[in-house]
Amino acid sequence: MTVMGSMQVRKLSAVLTAIAVISAATTSWSQEPGRRPQVPVVIEADPDTDACGGNGVVEGLDPLGDGFLAVRSGPGPKHAEIDRLYNSEEVYFCTVMGKWFGVVYSNQRQHCNVTAPWISTQPSTWPCKSGWVHQKWVRLYAG
Repeated sequence: MTVMGSMQVRKLSAVLTAIAVISAATTSWSQEPGRRPQVPVVIEADPDTDACGGNGVVEGLDPLGDGFLAVRSGPGPKHAEIDRLYNSEEVYFCTVMGKWFGVVYSNQRQHCNVTAPWISTQPSTWPCKSGWVHQKWVRLYAG
């Protein structure tokens, strides 16, 4: 068995601290277990277009009413609410099913890696959240 020198201990401590910070950051960026969409927001691969075709903003919610837009686990009101969005929050439009948009969004206003082409079709994953919102409460402004 070897004994670690103080320099090795400090390096190991610094590495473990960095891992803990990165782990905490990526956990806060992604959706918590059990809060992910039951019907995944699938992003189609297309070398000629962005992964998500448009940007939009939540609007028209009554601040005297419930004041939020329910993000659902699938396209329809029978799917569970997994998050909430509020007026002026931005979303990326990635897919559509009837009157429901599959969206990707971030509460921390971070880049979601969906403004460039993806090379393979797959469900949206971190660093951002995803879910389904009714089209009545979001307005397309780019795309």
